[in-house]
Amino acid sequence: MKIVIFGAGGRAGRQAAAEAHRRGHQVTAVVRNPAGHSDLADVRVVAGDVTDVGSVAQAAAEHDAAITAAVDLSVAPDDFFTASSRALTTGLAKGGVRRLVVVGLASIMPGASGAALMDEPGYPNEYRSFYLGHAAGLAELQISDLDWAYLAPAGDFDHSGTRTGHYRIAEHGDAASRISYADFAIALLDEIEAPRHHRAAASVQEA
Repeated sequence: MKIVIFGAGGRAGRQAAAEAHRRGHQVTAVVRNPAGHSDLADVRVVAGDVTDVGSVAQAAAEHDAAITAAVDLSVAPDDFFTASSRALTTGLAKGGVRRLVVVGLASIMPGASGAALMDEPGYPNEYRSFYLGHAAGLAELQISDLDWAYLAPAGDFDHSGTRTGHYRIAEHGDAASRISYADFAIALLDEIEAPRHHRAAASVQEA
């Protein structure tokens, strides 16, 4: 397949690009400044803006599917995630791409109580504006016609974790759960290759 990855310079995007290449896919890595990502090996690196419809459409043309792990901390989270979801849903359609898998956030996934993790007692909320930004981006996907899946760690990423080759879809979010970026990338590519969650969100954790 030909897969375009927005935000490929970050930790999640970089691992997704590596996993896609490992499986023999052709990868286009979209970053803001290609000159700063000369270490992205074995993939085509292009400049792009995930919040701009024209830029998304141009990067996505002639690809089979897309992954986004893009984040811009210099912009208000609500503004960024709303703009990026709108640009992706419109730009991917213009570029002829129907399938999108999004790297999501555990905080907005349902916890054991059924409420979002961020609303469960004791959950840390010092970054609540970031959580709400992700929620706004997901809301834009939910009203689109795009074929999408939103995958989030059940809890958080294990920043020092290594690739085990295993993961599972969790029954609900769990703040104590951890998964490595490399294993999360396996879930992303499994979803791209054999979609199981048509227009749905899921939490992922180590097996």
